[in-house]
Amino acid sequence: MTSRHQRHERHLGRRRLLLALGGTAVAVPTVATVAPYALADTPATGDARAAAATLPLTLVNDSGSFGNANVHVYIVGNQDGRQVRVTPDGTLAPIALSDNGPDGFTDYAISLAGSGETRLSLPQMSGRIYVSLGQKLKFKAVTDGNGNAALQYPAGWVTSDPNYPVLHDCAEFTYNAAGMFCNTTMVDMFSVPLSIRLTGAKDQTTGRLRAGGRAAAFAAVGQAEAFARLVVDDTRVIAPGHGLDAGLFAKDHLAPYIDEVWSTYTGRDLTVTTNAGTFTGRVRGDRFTFDGPAQVSFAKPSTRDVLFCDGALAAPNDGTTGPVAAVLGAGFNRSTLLSHPAQPTTDAATFYRTALTNHYAKAMHTATEDGKAYGFAFDDVADFASYIQDTAPTGIRLTLTPFGD
Repeated sequence: MTSRHQRHERHLGRRRLLLALGGTAVAVPTVATVAPYALADTPATGDARAAAATLPLTLVNDSGSFGNANVHVYIVGNQDGRQVRVTPDGTLAPIALSDNGPDGFTDYAISLAGSGETRLSLPQMSGRIYVSLGQKLKFKAVTDGNGNAALQYPAGWVTSDPNYPVLHDCAEFTYNAAGMFCNTTMVDMFSVPLSIRLTGAKDQTTGRLRAGGRAAAFAAVGQAEAFARLVVDDTRVIAPGHGLDAGLFAKDHLAPYIDEVWSTYTGRDLTVTTNAGTFTGRVRGDRFTFDGPAQVSFAKPSTRDVLFCDGALAAPNDGTTGPVAAVLGAGFNRSTLLSHPAQPTTDAATFYRTALTNHYAKAMHTATEDGKAYGFAFDDVADFASYIQDTAPTGIRLTLTPFGD
């Protein structure tokens, strides 16, 4: 099977979708952008059969910590360029400023059934399924830069956000005529353990934690000294990129490793293989320059660039620079660039072996049963993300899995 990072031109279609979902970020200071790159991908060509207009969605509360009455669900996102939400009866409704109540926020919550499973219909759209426990989330309808109604998303890593005290998390999906493409994500933060089961041509599950996985992930991040401040009580663990922006993580934490990569590949080659072919690179002057199917080059990234897979590691939708940037971003986060001069590496046993590494992503992968997680933006390089897809889906099941053992 061709790994998804080698089809990276499709990821940038996903990035454009993220801008649509988080486009109010420029207009309103506390608006959250949707997690970069983590939103489920859509293939360029799908199965000849068009998926049904709606897909059965089953919500299951196996948290063991909260009853159904204390679980609130929100399905929000984008369809045909407009921001929408799913109503409790399974229909799509546009976001409207008039939806804000007297407190200034919408109430788009979908309640679970009194007991047992909750069954809904999921229309074709791209977006997120949020769950909040104990309290409802405060989504605010605002006007975006184009004058359209849009949603201010929760930002659990921003202390001034009204949802900061609320225990919440989300899964992401794209459902369209080509099928269902979905993932759990820790790109922004980790709080509520969730798993997805997708049935159709295959029966697939991802995101499920090992027994005690939530506590183990919190503990592992807390025990890595430089990452310890990312743990917010028993509420969430903030991803280090957001932690850096919040002053909770050192801006130069990965600088020694980045400098060593730059120094090492001044004197030897690094090869990166993508669908476009093999690129061979060396540091020339102040740029890491690769020759091959096309010449691409990168300035030395900062710690922030590595954690967000952006900035100097930004991935344009050009089929050449983008895929190479994704592989480099994964190699930096997994700290495999020095030990493996041929990238990408596919042996998870070689990941996160150095002292300077992304201990947050390491903890997320260690906590899951299948070893897959979206711990950073290009965690799908070599298929290590908690992502599944089906071009002939018959149902999707989102489960709040146990908080404890």
